Amino acid sequence: MLRRLPEARLVVTTSAGLNHIDLAECRRRGVAIACSGDVYTDDVADLAVGLLIDVLRKLSASDRYVRRGSWRSEGEFALGSKLGGKRVGIVGLGRIGEEVAKRLEAFGCAISYHSRKKKPYVSYTFYPNVHELATNCDAIVICCGLTEKTHHMINREVLLALGKDGVIVNIGRGPIIDEKEMVQLLVQGELGGAGLDVFENEPSVPEELLTLDNVVLSPHRAVYTPETLSNLCDLVVGNLEAFFSNKPLLSPVTTAKLDSVGFS
Repeated sequence: MLRRLPEARLVVTTSAGLNHIDLAECRRRGVAIACSGDVYTDDVADLAVGLLIDVLRKLSASDRYVRRGSWRSEGEFALGSKLGGKRVGIVGLGRIGEEVAKRLEAFGCAISYHSRKKKPYVSYTFYPNVHELATNCDAIVICCGLTEKTHHMINREVLLALGKDGVIVNIGRGPIIDEKEMVQLLVQGELGGAGLDVFENEPSVPEELLTLDNVVLSPHRAVYTPETLSNLCDLVVGNLEAFFSNKPLLSPVTTAKLDSVGFS
């Protein structure tokens, strides 16, 4: 696209991720990039916590149980698991990761995280790699973007370290998880559950996941609320107005962001 638009000087993206933009080529050409900023942060964080609660308390599964008449015919539904007191690891403690952590703290969860670097301004336990994080957590929430470094970062070894009762939530990008391995471990009972808003080959979802009551599925809708879409429209217009008025962009992708994109 950039080759076809040699005079382009601005790219405005409405997505939370930047993996669809050739960032290096934009930098080489001097093309400015405006992103979605903090517009999506609250909604994505809310859904991440919602997915975790759903998996642990079996909300979607219990809804299906009632609707198909099983409560009347089969009796009491299986017990769920308490969120309070759970050790939850955040993969990528950026804006969204911090909001997820803040919400989970309110539930009494013990928060730890893995990021490129340790954050000096937070008190959460830092782990230098995702395997150590998974080993010391009951659940992990993926909040980072997709890059070459994060592709299949959550592999079989990490999932096994999370354990038979462990839960994984992904509101980042599907290919961050080795989906084939995750599905296999879920089917075999080697992983406790999953809450997934994103998938490796969207909109295709592995058939096996459709049959598992310990898996909650969402069609990549974490950011879609009327309030957020309205705010996004305002931000896009504001960025365009700022650019054509030779003013600073409202939500620029800075050089520092380019260097660390995908993993806060």
